[in-house]
Formats: sequence, C-alpha cells, structure tokens
Amino acid sequence: MAKINDKYDLSRIKYNYRSEMGRYEHHIYFCAGAGCISCGCADVARGVKESLDELGLNDKVKMIETGCIGLCSLGPVMLVMPERIFYVGLSPKNIGKVIKTHFVDGQIAKNYCYQDLKTKEYIPCIDDIPFYKDQVRIALQGCGTTEFDKIEAYIATGGYATLHKAITEMTPQEVIDEVKNSVLRGRGGGGFPTGVKWQAGHDAVADQKYIVCNADEGDPGAFMDRSIIEGTPHKLIEGIILGGYAIGATKGYVYIRAEYPIAVNRLSKAIDQARAMGLLDEPLFGTDFQFSLEIRIGAGAFVCGEETSLMESIEGHRGEPRQKPPLPFQAGLFGKPTIINNVETFANIPYIIKHGAEGYTRYGRVGAHGTKVFALAGDIVNAGIIEVPIGMPMRNIIENIGGGLIGGKEFKAAQVGGPSGGCITAADIDVPMDYSELIAKGAMMGSGGLIAMSTDTCMVDTARFFMDFVQDESCGKCVACRIGTKRMLEILQRITKGEGKKDDIDRLLELGAVVKDTAMCGLGQTAPNPILSTIRYFRDEYEAHIFDHRCPAGRCQALTVFEIDPQTCIGCTRCKKHCPTLAITGELKHAHVVDPALCIGCGACYSSCPVDAIHPTKREEN
Repeated sequence: MAKINDKYDLSRIKYNYRSEMGRYEHHIYFCAGAGCISCGCADVARGVKESLDELGLNDKVKMIETGCIGLCSLGPVMLVMPERIFYVGLSPKNIGKVIKTHFVDGQIAKNYCYQDLKTKEYIPCIDDIPFYKDQVRIALQGCGTTEFDKIEAYIATGGYATLHKAITEMTPQEVIDEVKNSVLRGRGGGGFPTGVKWQAGHDAVADQKYIVCNADEGDPGAFMDRSIIEGTPHKLIEGIILGGYAIGATKGYVYIRAEYPIAVNRLSKAIDQARAMGLLDEPLFGTDFQFSLEIRIGAGAFVCGEETSLMESIEGHRGEPRQKPPLPFQAGLFGKPTIINNVETFANIPYIIKHGAEGYTRYGRVGAHGTKVFALAGDIVNAGIIEVPIGMPMRNIIENIGGGLIGGKEFKAAQVGGPSGGCITAADIDVPMDYSELIAKGAMMGSGGLIAMSTDTCMVDTARFFMDFVQDESCGKCVACRIGTKRMLEILQRITKGEGKKDDIDRLLELGAVVKDTAMCGLGQTAPNPILSTIRYFRDEYEAHIFDHRCPAGRCQALTVFEIDPQTCIGCTRCKKHCPTLAITGELKHAHVVDPALCIGCGACYSSCPVDAIHPTKREEN
C-alpha cells in the first residue's frame, strides 16, 4: 500500500475507490455482522455470488460484505443500492429467487422484505421501516454500508480526513475544546464528560502517556461495541488517534474480550492496513506527531470492564481493581497518565471534530447531547442494534423502533444498563432515555443494553439471574462484593424455590445498601441495583413468592404447575408433544389435561399453545 502523506493522497484514494464502485449499476450491502453470521449468512453470501455469476450480473452488481445493518432478529439481511430495498430472512433456498426477481425481472421480491406485523404490509424501502425511521446514526454511521475490511472504503466516506484536519489545522487544546463543547459524555456507563477527562490527561505532565479503548463489553444482552468494531474498525482507530493527539499520548491499546474473535480479527487487519499506509508508527502528515496502537485480548472477566482492573490486566496481572486515588489520569497504565474511554465514545469523536460541537449538539438534550447506541434484546419483535438521540422516550424505542413485544404480549419492564442497571416499569415507559432521568427511576444508561420483558417474566427470577452473573464474575478482592453478592444470591435462590423467609426482603435491602456503600470498584457498588429496583417496583412479586409460595408469572418451576382451560383448548396436541415429562394427556380435537403430579413447571406447554389456553397456577403443597 502507498503511504498517505497529505490530504491529496486521501483525496486520490477516495476518488479511485468511488470510481471503481461507480462502474456497477447496483451494490448489494450484505450483512456479515456476528448476528447474521450466527444464523448462516456465509451460506447465503455464497448463494448471492453464485446467482450473480450464473445470471451474468458480475459486471453490473457488486456484493459488498458489511458490518451489522441493525435488524438482527431477521437476519441474514441485505440492502440493495441505490434503490435502498431491504431484504430479510434470507436463506440458501430463497436467495437465488430474490436475486433473479430483483436484478433480472426488475421487480421487488416483496415477500422477502420487512413485514410490519401490525399492518401485515411488506415495506421494501429501508427508509420506511419503523425500525430505522427515527434513528440518527453517528457512532454507527457507515456500519452496514461500508466495506469493513478495506481502508480505502473508509477513506472514501471521508475517513481519516478529520484526523488530517485536527493534526494539521488544530492544536491539541482546540480538539479538547471541541469535545468539551459537544458535551459528549462517556458511553461506557459512567457518563463522565469526555472533554473534562481529556483535559486532565492533557494537563498531566509525564514523559509518556497512554490512551486506552475499553472494548471489554461484558453485559448480558449487550453487543453495541462489538458491532461498531466489526462494521467500522477504522472509525475506532481514527477516534483513538485523535484522542492520543489531544492528550499528548503516543501509545494506545484496545482491550477487547477474547469472546469477540470476529471483532478481534477485523480490528487487527484494520490496524495492519493503517500501519501500512503510514497512519500508525510514523510521523503523521508531515508533523512530528506519531502514534502506535496495539490490541490486548482479555480472558473474559467481567470485572476487567472496570478501568483499573483493565489496566492491571494489560500489565499482565490478575484483573482486580486498584484503590483510588490516584486516578488513571494521574498514575494509570505502567504508572503513567492514562485516559480510558469505550468504543462508542471514540466512535463519536471523528464526527464531532468534522462537524464541530454545533453539529453534534443538534441531537440529544441539555447536559447530554448527541446519540446513544442501544442493543435491543429480550421479548421484543425487532431485536438488534439501534442509535437514537439521547432523550428519546422509551415508549418510542419499545413500540415504534422495537415493534412491540413478541406475540403482542403486554410490556412489563425493561432492564436498562445490564447487571449494573435497574428496571423501568410499564408505568414509566415514557421516561426519556437520559442519564439523569434513568437514575431517578433507579436504573442507569450503562453501556446501552436494553432488555424488554413481557408479563410472562418473573422479576424475582430476573434479579436472581443478574445476581448469579455478578456473583460469578466477582473478582473477590473486597469482602463486600465477594461475600455480599453471594449472600444475596443465596436468598434469591431460596425465594425462587419457595423457601423464602419473612425477613428476606429487608435482608436484601440491607445487604444491598452495604455492598453499594463499601464495595471497592464501580461494578461491585452497582451490583445490588437489579435487586433494589425490582423490590422497589415489584415488591408484591417477592411477597407472593415468600408468603403465598406462588410465582405470579409462572416461571419459577418449584412454585408452579400449569393447567389447561378446557373451554379454550382446541386439542391441537402441541402441548402434549412438547411436554418433557408426559404430564399432558388428551386426544386430537379434545381438551387436554395436565397431571400436576408429573408437571415440573418448565413452561414448554405454555410457550407452545397457539390459543393461550394454558396458564400457570400455584403448586399445591404436600
């Protein structure tokens, strides 16, 4: 690869790539994000290539593999440009028909487009799909519409031109001032003002400074950072270099979990490409500034998402938190001033420097400008990655973008912020998705995980799930987290088994307060949040488990058996076929019956019933 020495080299690469792409009448942006890979996109991609070859379309249609396009629940997916037609649910069996219908017959294969489950209408154009209409892409810009494995593709979208502008036209302080004026808050969970953090790093005096990207995304149901790295790895690299220039760091690290092999592979290749073009390890654009970047792979410890534990791990030590002070900007990695931000934070930086703080503050609200990336998961129809202006009401996200809950079920709550967050109930579904607003409701923005739950969800069991995760991931360095989370988990396990005691709720509240006040790091301090918020809003469910030995949602097996309404049952036999213990009897087209002595409360029958004839009921005590 030729070296990039100035803006003219960037313009030349941009022109050449666009000219090459301009030779084709159509472009197929084929999603190769981890979500689509997991549902067989590689076989579909081969089918696309084979169909184009068989139909003689290779000189007219160019297939480009991209990162996540967003709508993960309907993958594999592809976007056809310039028509902007979006095809979903693709498979090796149907892809040939879709390609022929669209490119040979000149018609839209509507049956393979997005279908609105409420209106039953097919929506071919991606811009008209509710999932995309209200989104604003800044951190995710280019993800799903850029060839992830070619630096030329990123440069063709204006990539690295912002880096050239900053290094040749702006002082480090001017870069920091722009970030300050944008009011960008850290997207990793804490929400600390990025510009203020960078100013502290800039003002620190040392012969060596470091800048670190925290890509150790460990929250259950969260995949925001992974999607950015997989889709636009060069955007992350540009953001990190800009941060290094701003604070005076010449060395950077990306700390990424080993469970993200696709992201690691794509980022490694991107770093090699940037290095080959002279954007790393060499003086940049004729200046004295040069920057080096390395990847450090974590071993999957959740606690390493905490900044001081992360630094310990990079240094080769066991991932455990350090006492503060000193803070990382004072004495961080290898005892030197260090600034740490997460992937999404760095992904916002090129946009801010390119468009200025004014361009960025058009979105969001006072005190929390810009956008936020969320990973929608749980009982929601349109699961996937979204990016919306900060302050958008949760109702808009759940009902419009998310398409409501699967099966039209009633919304009960959403867990926001992962194991460190809390739940937002149906009564507060209109809460603006903003740092302060969520904290006031007992939740937090966190890194952006948003798990929607229907009325079928047991909130006590949900709290148990998150506490089980936190307790398992506790590094054990401090007593509060090591012992406190263990005791809280034991109590929750007893409650869900029908063995709760009358003072268990008070005990959980007391233990939660102690752990919050005395745990050593931020992860330990926020560990009780799911318990405290579920008790705050669903205390009646805890009391039903403890005093009535009943799980209202029918999810705790030890407390639940299922019964069939004979007036509603149509005798389809589905429940009978799904029952693992043969507890259901009945003939075809006749009402079925559950034997409570054999029912283990697994819910397989409940989930399979097409007419909602099966309901949980209290297990009678012997």
